[in-house]
Amino acid sequence: MDLVIVESPAKAKTINKYLGSDYQVLASYGHVRDLPSKDGSVRPDEDFAMSWEVADKAKKRLAEIAEAAKSADRILLATDPDREGEAISWHVLEVLRSKRGLKDKPVARVVFNAITKRAVEEAIAQPREIDDALVEAYLARRALDYLVGFSLSPVLWRKLPGARSAGRVQSVALRLVCDRESEIERFRPQEYWSLTAELATPAKDSFTARLVAEDGKKLTKLSIGDEAQATRLKKLLQDAAFRVESVESKPHSRNPQPPFTTSTLQQEAQRKLGFDATRTMRVAQRLYEGVDVGGETIGLITYMRTDGVDIAPEALSAVRDLIKSDYGAPYLPDQPRRYFVKAKNAQEAHEAIRPTDPARLPADVERRLDSDQARLYELIWKRTMASQMASAEMERTTIEVDARSGSSTLGLRATGSVIRFDGFLALYQEGRDEPEDEEGGRLPPVAADDPLSALGVAASQHFTEPPPRYTEASLIKKMEELSIGRPSTYAQTMSVLRDRGYVRLDKRRLVPEDKGRLVTAFLESFFRRYVEYDFTADLEEKLDLISAGEMSWQAVLRDFWRDFNANLEDIQGLRVAEVLEALNEILGDFIFPPREDGSDPRTCPQCADGKLSLKLGRYGAFIGCSNYPECRYTRQLAEPEPDGDMAQQAMSAEGVALGEDPDTGEPVSLRSGRFGPYVQLGADPAKGDDKPKRASLPRGWDPETMNLEKALQLLSLPREIGAHPETGKPITAGIGRYGPFVSHDGKYANLDSLEEVFTVGANRAVALLAEKKGRPGKKELKALGEHPDGGPVTVMEGRYGPYVHHGKINATLPRGKDPESVTLEEALALIEAKAAKGGKTAKASKAKTAKTASKSASKTKAPAKKSPAKAKG
Repeated sequence: MDLVIVESPAKAKTINKYLGSDYQVLASYGHVRDLPSKDGSVRPDEDFAMSWEVADKAKKRLAEIAEAAKSADRILLATDPDREGEAISWHVLEVLRSKRGLKDKPVARVVFNAITKRAVEEAIAQPREIDDALVEAYLARRALDYLVGFSLSPVLWRKLPGARSAGRVQSVALRLVCDRESEIERFRPQEYWSLTAELATPAKDSFTARLVAEDGKKLTKLSIGDEAQATRLKKLLQDAAFRVESVESKPHSRNPQPPFTTSTLQQEAQRKLGFDATRTMRVAQRLYEGVDVGGETIGLITYMRTDGVDIAPEALSAVRDLIKSDYGAPYLPDQPRRYFVKAKNAQEAHEAIRPTDPARLPADVERRLDSDQARLYELIWKRTMASQMASAEMERTTIEVDARSGSSTLGLRATGSVIRFDGFLALYQEGRDEPEDEEGGRLPPVAADDPLSALGVAASQHFTEPPPRYTEASLIKKMEELSIGRPSTYAQTMSVLRDRGYVRLDKRRLVPEDKGRLVTAFLESFFRRYVEYDFTADLEEKLDLISAGEMSWQAVLRDFWRDFNANLEDIQGLRVAEVLEALNEILGDFIFPPREDGSDPRTCPQCADGKLSLKLGRYGAFIGCSNYPECRYTRQLAEPEPDGDMAQQAMSAEGVALGEDPDTGEPVSLRSGRFGPYVQLGADPAKGDDKPKRASLPRGWDPETMNLEKALQLLSLPREIGAHPETGKPITAGIGRYGPFVSHDGKYANLDSLEEVFTVGANRAVALLAEKKGRPGKKELKALGEHPDGGPVTVMEGRYGPYVHHGKINATLPRGKDPESVTLEEALALIEAKAAKGGKTAKASKAKTAKTASKSASKTKAPAKKSPAKAKG
């Protein structure tokens, strides 16, 4: 029997059905090893040697895999067909080798781009070895991310309290968002006017033309800059005689877009379905792993992490046959369309994202899928079909109009576009982040020199608008254009920026929080090279060269670490005051906005003598006066913007009425309370009514976008999913203090997103609960002995590295200190130093020490000896 190892249990179940009883398929449940979150996991001095640690939740699964490997004839590593999948296979193989369970058994790597019986069987028949170049590219990427994050984040914690982390890609993405916000703040609107005339033809048809020239001089969008100029030109048009100068019609074609890649799927799913990147990838994963269709579990789409745009020949043939049969020969091009990726660092080893069987129509599988799956499958299916359909044939018509008014000659223009043949537009049209300038529709038939009469002239005032904030879709598009990050990491990058509190979503737009702007300003001031777009893109290109076997991964790391480490050492000696002054300078326009009276924006408004400056407190940054403590003036970095209409109404006692609950007929309203906005079912208890049901809006939910459907979803929580198959007790889903979860019999497991609270089914909930073992306890590394005041002193393994522990005091070990080499004397000195820093813990420790010393003195009636904890050394 052959042992096949995949990542997910859903994938394992499907593949086992395809392969039959001669194969055993087990899941690793994703990555099985990672770099421990402590100093020394990547060692530059040892040519970037790495220490890997098996995750607690993976130990049992690896033991099961190792046991199965002992009796297997052959081991097939069938993880995903990308860099991460190659890395998981390599990790599993390394663990099996360390357990010495392989002996001389053959090991092979197999990859398939779709989970269908044919694709799996073909992959099994074509095994290969693990791709060392892909593994090395993974090692380089993982080491870089560790070195940047683990080295830079502590600098942020010390120099910029409140900042949580920095990352190689995340910090550059954050800079894009912050740079756009700075553009918006610097923007000053410019007034301009447009003039149009409603003109009638001899046949009494009418059309609108806009003014584009005066006395032979072309007028641009901003040429008419004030009302006086607009009024003068309007008067000329009102007195003018009009005639058609020329009519020109030009045919043009509009071609379909390529089938989806990872990034274009994420962008289009947000535009058309309102999905964020994380939600899109989660739903796509389910479609890829397979759903039950007609009693058989089938993968509905090909692998969803790809930047290739090609389609396999057999699928291409199926798509063309379907187009011809369903739409007719005119909608089918003579030759299949071929697409090529424009991004210079694209890896085109995999197909585009497409249906595994184009003949499986969205309507045929809709009842087998949940709402999100059905909508995303339809989007992928339509995009794939449209990509191979005929071009849309358009005709663009331009009418140039001559207007004579006294000695002045004015030029007007009308444009229109007509679809002569809809082609692919019959099925699909790509969404857009921003509305395009719309052309007029069909224009009436006219000929050169035809006279025209004016039905009316209008002058309209406009103001230029700032560039729009990024949406997740447009940010992903920009990152792809700049070659920053990889398609498989975009969803995670978006999530990290929100989870760290660096950005927030406002009507689907990304708005940088104060914390995010401070981090960006700090990095631009002191680590500018590492948040430059070109540098990050160049590093991505080197990682791709490693995966192609054209560069040494250690060489790339050496070049990076040499300069980065030197930069770190320079920053270590900076005083916080120097950091703050640099941030005052770079964020000046943001934190010290101009005052209406023209006075110095940095003058303290309270004492009129001090100078305002950025200050750092326990909970982050704020603006304070230089005359502190005499002057205690403080304020937030930026004055809060006024809330929208709905948020303002929610502050009122009655709240905003959203509708009625269809089941009970009770009113549903949006309100604002002490802990933020919430929705309420029922009337006001202050009026003597029963206590209504309430639910707080989760973080990231905008009050402006709340409606009855979303409110009822929140009020339905906690939601009972079903009974657990083993205990018969209910499984519920809800939102708690630490986010969305499923629970059963007092045990909890986290969900990936808020949306999943409303859609998660019993099977996934049972799997999540089975995986969850609870948070592991603190691990004792070494017992050092008794403290002079009583109680053991130990060395413990913590989330952020080893520390010494006594009572309620935890003291971090110095960087580079081996936990095994710590002595009791060294530990006591660290504990005493920590206690001396103040706070409740320190006071309690000092009180305890004094009390113990007093008791000792009364018993012995002799001078108390100095505690070793106070010894210097």
